Amino acid sequence: MEQEKLKLVIEALLFASDSPLGVKEMEEVLEAVPREDILAAIEELSGEYDARPNAFRIMRVAGGFQICTREEYSSWLEKLSRSRRSTRLSRAALETAAIIAYKQPVTKVVIEEIRGVDSTATLHTLLERGLVTIKGRAPGVGRPLLYGTTRQFLLHFGLNELEELPKLSELKDILDAKEAGAIEEGPPSEDNRG
Repeated sequence: MEQEKLKLVIEALLFASDSPLGVKEMEEVLEAVPREDILAAIEELSGEYDARPNAFRIMRVAGGFQICTREEYSSWLEKLSRSRRSTRLSRAALETAAIIAYKQPVTKVVIEEIRGVDSTATLHTLLERGLVTIKGRAPGVGRPLLYGTTRQFLLHFGLNELEELPKLSELKDILDAKEAGAIEEGPPSEDNRG
């Protein structure tokens, strides 16, 4: 397949996909097109998006690629999505998800020791939404379940991999600055998915 046609096909696949599309998935759809050609086409297409004025860019998210809206359009998208707030996580769910992300694999007992409250309902919510999963059982008395994050967790928070999470020392600095009044609270400035 010629390069221009390949770029258009990849653009159509990325546009039509409701989640990040991995190179392996593209290889299955494109059959005889080598991985190197797919990656080269994505890189070229991404460069074209960056070179012309438009509302979109191609991002690496959760191990795949996705067409996303640019950050400067987030305020309009925020207005559009206000009616869809029901998918937001509660503070308890965010705390629990953060503990799991940083400590995984982790047991419910450890989560509850850190939070200081029962986390049964919160864990149920996170499991139901597919943000965390059971990774196995811990050795020892009772063999408690071990929890870890999922690909959906990466999607929900706009991460490509867990290493993109802020370091704990960075979080402490942010929280200290927030308490001192140096940082205003407001909506996150992440790219909004289009």
